[in-house]
Parts: sequence; structure tokens; C-alpha cells
Amino acid sequence: MFRRDYIVRMIEDMTGMIAKVFVLKQERKTTEALWEVDELLNKHFRLNSRLLNSLSVEDIIEMFRLGGGIESDKLQGMARLLYEEGTIYAAAGNLPESLPRLMKALHLYLYSALHGADRELLGLPKEIDDCLKDVEAYRLPAKTDRLLMSYMESVGRYGKAEDSLYRLMEQGKATAKEGEELYDRLLEKDPGELERGNLPLEEVRQGRQEWLNLNRQTKETGV
Repeated sequence: MFRRDYIVRMIEDMTGMIAKVFVLKQERKTTEALWEVDELLNKHFRLNSRLLNSLSVEDIIEMFRLGGGIESDKLQGMARLLYEEGTIYAAAGNLPESLPRLMKALHLYLYSALHGADRELLGLPKEIDDCLKDVEAYRLPAKTDRLLMSYMESVGRYGKAEDSLYRLMEQGKATAKEGEELYDRLLEKDPGELERGNLPLEEVRQGRQEWLNLNRQTKETGV
């Protein structure tokens, strides 16, 4: 009960902060907008922006590890604050400060979604889509794209999962086995579900064969 009350209060505070920040961004009051986010970081997480942004995504995730599990709802709240900071800097035209925050936010959103977060609390699927749109012009870190592949598979967006697989392959980060396993899982899906996921059954079969051929050629040539 206490945990639920805390999460509800956090969401209420965030809703108020987001409304204030929206106005401040419109008025180009960047410093004041950042103060709003920093105040909430301190209130709910006992952190300030400088410390938070000095941490890796792995370090941030460890902060929310409790008893062998992850406090995934708090983690998605942290991701939301990072995202808000990123959009403030983006509105000010400061890409060097904006992009790292947006990338971290996306990673934490995905991690929380895959580890039991309540996807309705902050509208997590929409938050992920918004964040993806904001960073679509840039290459995702491989560790984030791997989470994205798992997330897209979990929500039935199979064509997007396949896109992540091939991006990972281009970076030399995808193994032959994980590609095979993805296609094998998809082959177990209902054809109608695959159609809705933008990867029809025939394309799954073709994709699996192409994946096997590609990895066989790579193994033979050593490239």
C-alpha cells in the first residue's frame, strides 16, 4: 500500500511538473524549466541532475535493484525525468546535452517495460514511441537496440524487432543464434498476429532463411 501511494504521489508531481515545463519551454525559460526537473529529482530520488547524468544506465538501474528484483515503476519515473530534461535542452537547440539524456531515457524506459513496469502509469508505450521519434536520426547503442528488439517482440511489433536484429548485425553485435531464435519464436505465432505485427508468415520464413545464409557466408569468409 505504501509503495502504491508513493508511486501515485510521484505521478501526480510529475504531471504538475510536465505542465509547468511545457509553459517554460514555450517561453524559452530553459534554466527555470531545468530547475523544475531538478527539484523533482531531489524530492523523489535524492539526486540532482549533474550526479544523475554522470551515471551510466547500468549504474542507474542498480540504484533500483531491490531484493533480487527491480523497482520498475520508480525506474520509469526516473526515465521520464531524464526524458523531460532532454526535451528542454532540445527546445533550446542544445543537442550535446539533449541527446545523451534522450538515449538514457529510452534505455531505462525499455528496461522498465521488460521488467514488469505498469505500462499505464505514465503511458509507457507512448513514452517509448515519443522517445524513439526524438532519436530516430541517430544510431542507438547496441545494448539499447537489443532491449528494443525484445520490447518490440513483446508488444507484437515484429517488423520492428527484425529491424533491430539487423541493426545489431551491422554493428557486429548480433549472434547467429539469437537471430535464429527470434525467427523460430515468430514461426510459432498465429499468421494473423504476424500480419498485424507487420511481418507476415512468408516474410518470417524468408527472413529466417536469409539470416541463416548470411551467417553461413560470414562464417565461411571470416568477414
